[in-house]
Amino acid sequence: MIEIPRGTVVLAATPIGNVGDASGRLKALIERADIVAAEDTRRLYDLANRLGVRVGGRVVANHDHNERAKADGLLDEVERGATVLVVSDAGMPTVNDPGVAIVRRAIERDLPVTCAPGPSAVLDALALSGLPTDRFCYEGFVPRKRGERMNRFRSLAAERRTIVFYETLHRIAETMDDLLEMFGPDRPMALCRELTKDYEQIRRGTIAEIHQSVIDDPPRGEIVLVIAGASEDEALKAGEAAAAVLSVDDLAALALERAAKTDERIKDAIAEVVKEHPLSDGSLSNRKAVYAATLKLK
Repeated sequence: MIEIPRGTVVLAATPIGNVGDASGRLKALIERADIVAAEDTRRLYDLANRLGVRVGGRVVANHDHNERAKADGLLDEVERGATVLVVSDAGMPTVNDPGVAIVRRAIERDLPVTCAPGPSAVLDALALSGLPTDRFCYEGFVPRKRGERMNRFRSLAAERRTIVFYETLHRIAETMDDLLEMFGPDRPMALCRELTKDYEQIRRGTIAEIHQSVIDDPPRGEIVLVIAGASEDEALKAGEAAAAVLSVDDLAALALERAAKTDERIKDAIAEVVKEHPLSDGSLSNRKAVYAATLKLK
């Protein structure tokens, strides 16, 4: 008999594709928890049907837009002895999914929280990539906007750990273009799609090879990218570049020099100089501040 903890928040991992990965503990929790806080209530009932179990408790929606407001009400029930099961649509709650708010509030209120572990796309992709797993960093979804995406990649230029990203099929081509530009063609990586599903596929190779594969055979489904960390030489070069970060006044002087040589508008020269000299965290200097500095130098 699987024990169900009373007066406790239980975070439970759900299958990321293959329903056979559901644990016996997850099934028991779905049947016997007093309250199930689900990211999508319809998907919860669909999962229960596929598992052949019945949702035994009260079901509440707990998603990105309402979880903060819901947290204290659910924890009041925990305080009265209820078991509150928290599930997301797939994988582990709190990992790019709702659940963080209720965990934080439970800790603040000194209420017990436990976990029923299970499927995780991050760990699955990492294990299948063939890249080092002793040290890794998970970076969530690749930023949507190109400027933010490039800044994120710049900030990881010296990262020695294996890097894991989520990406969507709609932006994978753009992201591979930017990875090629920022990390170069030779960095090893893996593109993992449809993990645990019938059409699971792991593409392994260099960034250049995966980039070409995306052009030749655009991947479908949910995608996880696993990228090797920087080599010692790459990390050293990135560190030297970070140490050479220019001040606003230095950028202004460079922009004025460029504008004089090329006869281009000062604002265009500033934009180019700022892009060529990112800050140590990968972000870019404020162009308005650089422009103000050029006015002082004129």
